[in-house]
Amino acid sequence: MSAGLSSALTGYRPMEGSFEAYKREQSRIARRRLYPLTVFYTTYALIITLLGLRSAHPWIGIGFYFAGIPVWSLVEYLFHRYVLHGRFPPGKGIIRRFLHERLDPLHWEHHERPFDGWHISGELKDILPLFFVAAPFSFLFPVFTLPVLLVGVVQSYVGEEWTHYFLHFGRSRNRLFRHLKRYHLYHHSPRGTEKGYGITSGIWDLVFHTQYPKPVRKLLSENGRGARIKKMTRSQASRLFRERFKKR
Repeated sequence: MSAGLSSALTGYRPMEGSFEAYKREQSRIARRRLYPLTVFYTTYALIITLLGLRSAHPWIGIGFYFAGIPVWSLVEYLFHRYVLHGRFPPGKGIIRRFLHERLDPLHWEHHERPFDGWHISGELKDILPLFFVAAPFSFLFPVFTLPVLLVGVVQSYVGEEWTHYFLHFGRSRNRLFRHLKRYHLYHHSPRGTEKGYGITSGIWDLVFHTQYPKPVRKLLSENGRGARIKKMTRSQASRLFRERFKKR
C-alpha cells in the first residue's frame, strides 16, 4: 500500500522548496474556497431549522433532518462514482459539450494533484443552480418535511466538504479519523482509484461492491491484528517531489 500512496504523491508540485510549505499554502487556498459555501448553506439551514422547530410537528422535522444525512451519503457516493469518475467524450450538441467541458476535468485534476487547494473541494457556485430549484420545490410540502430534509442534505454536503479537506490536510489521533484518512488516501493510489468512492462512510462501497479487497481493508484497519501501514516521512515526501520535478 505504501508504494501506491507514494506513487499518488508524486504528482504534487512543491512550493518554497518544501512539501510541508506546499501543503500549508494549499490548505489556505482550500479553506478560502470553503468559507462562502459554509456560510451560505449554514445560514439557510439555521433559518429553515428554526421554522421547522416552531411548526406544529417539530419532532417530525427533527426526523426529516436526520434522514437527510443518509440521503446525502448516497448522493455523495453516486456522484463521486458516476459523475466525478465518469468519462464524458466530446461530441455534438450543447449537452455533450457541457458534460465534456465541465465534468470531465472536474475531478481528475484532483487525482493528479491531490494536495492542490484549487481542486480539494467544491465552490458555492457548483450546486447552487440545483439548490435554487430544490429549495423552492421543497416548500410545496410542509416546512417540517421536505424543506427540513433538504437542510439535512445541504448540511451533510458542507460536512462532507470539510471532512474531505481534513482528510488531506488534517492530523488527529482519533481512530475513526485515521481510518477514514487511510481509506481515502488509498483511493488516490493507482490501485484504489476504481474502488473506495465513499468519503465520509464506506457503507455504500459495501452495498455496491466497490470496497477494497479484503487484504487491503485489513491493512487499512487499525484493528487488523496489529497490521501496520508503512508511512512516508516528511523527508521521503520532499525527496519524491524533488526527484519528480528535476525530471521535468
